[in-house]
Amino acid sequence: MSKQTVLILGVGNILLTDEGFGVRAVEYMGAHYRWPDNVNLMDGATQGLMLMGDLMDCDFLVVLDVVLGPKEPGTIYLLEEENLRQSLSFRDSMHQTDLVDTLVTCELAGHRPDAIVFGLQPYDYRTMQVGLTAEAQAKLPEFCEKVVAELAQRGIFAEKI
Repeated sequence: MSKQTVLILGVGNILLTDEGFGVRAVEYMGAHYRWPDNVNLMDGATQGLMLMGDLMDCDFLVVLDVVLGPKEPGTIYLLEEENLRQSLSFRDSMHQTDLVDTLVTCELAGHRPDAIVFGLQPYDYRTMQVGLTAEAQAKLPEFCEKVVAELAQRGIFAEKI
């Protein structure tokens, strides 16, 4: 039996400070970890439905994003199933279409991957400025370590480089 295909997708708008956190997190994970051949890392930016082909090609989707939750900025969330829409990319927002709707469209087209979201409660996601806030930038290593630890519990192992 072959290994499942895993897509780690960083999403967000890098022009709006911390809203680009998911993109910066996937870049960090690519630079600081070695991944097995069945794991692909991708900058999904704000592509919405244009990601459908990539989503349909994977069995397990890990989305890195910002989450507007009830806790203070800097909180790290793991969302699954009905909680996916707490992720900024999983609701109608600055993105073309939300990712839950994109996943439903994938299902209608024949294949919907299992999906989870790792998200950071942003410090500032409204200021038009390229680059994360200093606080969000400082959270990148901790955030990525939590993602790697959770994936290891699910049998997906990365090696720190």
